[in-house]
Amino acid sequence: MAKSSVKGKKRVKFSLKVDASCEVYVAGTFNGWDPQKHNLTYGDGVHSTVVLLSPGRYEYKFIVADKWRIDPECTEWAPDGHGSLNSVIVVE
Repeated sequence: MAKSSVKGKKRVKFSLKVDASCEVYVAGTFNGWDPQKHNLTYGDGVHSTVVLLSPGRYEYKFIVADKWRIDPECTEWAPDGHGSLNSVIVVE
């Protein structure tokens, strides 16, 4: 994930390297866990999107071919309450 600022919010880039033919989304506490609100587009070998986030702590997962998965590049996780994990990002 890459970050840069815009008017008090940060541009946070979510990216995932999976097959180009896959549909990929990101959902988390920043979008009410809506599995179709933030679609990642494919380019340069990865799917990615940029989301503007206020400072805070957010949990998220990627949705790939209707399967929820953690971010393999993330170094912090939290229990999701369903026996699995959520990826965690802190925006400062």
